[in-house]
Amino acid sequence: MSNAIRVLSTLALKGAVHGLAGQYEATGGARIDADFAPTLALLDRLRSGEAADIVILTREGLDEVAREGRVVAESCVDLARSFVGIAVKAGVAHPDIATEAALRAALLGARSVAYSRLGASGILFAKLIERLGIASDINAKAQIIQQGFTAERLITGEADLAVQQISELKQVDGIEVVGPIPHELQTPAVFSAGRMAAPSRSAEAERLLRFLASPEVAPALRESGLEP
Repeated sequence: MSNAIRVLSTLALKGAVHGLAGQYEATGGARIDADFAPTLALLDRLRSGEAADIVILTREGLDEVAREGRVVAESCVDLARSFVGIAVKAGVAHPDIATEAALRAALLGARSVAYSRLGASGILFAKLIERLGIASDINAKAQIIQQGFTAERLITGEADLAVQQISELKQVDGIEVVGPIPHELQTPAVFSAGRMAAPSRSAEAERLLRFLASPEVAPALRESGLEP
């Protein structure tokens, strides 16, 4: 892996990073060796000593490891924001989720709802169903996954609705994104990148950070379901 730059990234950026890797290499950049997991899982791995050159996390997660000295605070840059959405299996009728009341009814009417335990979307969703007063009803029939793509449970038939960042939902074939949870019920997650304090390739890490924050990557971010 000596000729590659090591990136640890939240799942929300998986589609964008894969799409941009070839573009970056075409400009003379190093090959990107990327691994993807929810932010909370990545924080545990970083605190256990896992090495990387660049990390992409929620802004809150990146700020934590910067305060701990694991990431160079001055290098941190915001890349994109993302909204949590709802998906169904392709060909299935789309439920109405346009309002708080409609979303509540759709969630209660689903046979099962898939959401993640460790991702930013799962944390938001867990708080949302508490706020809506339906947490016990939803959790009694939920498919709660540790990490990975919740929409995969739509394909297997284990869930009727999948909840995750829209950019993560779009990584699964055979599903359709209904839309975002009403914006007034959520705060968009901001995803940011930073250079590790002890990267194996410091100059290349700085170059990749500049590339990821540049206007030229905006189309790939939008295509993956993110807002630059």
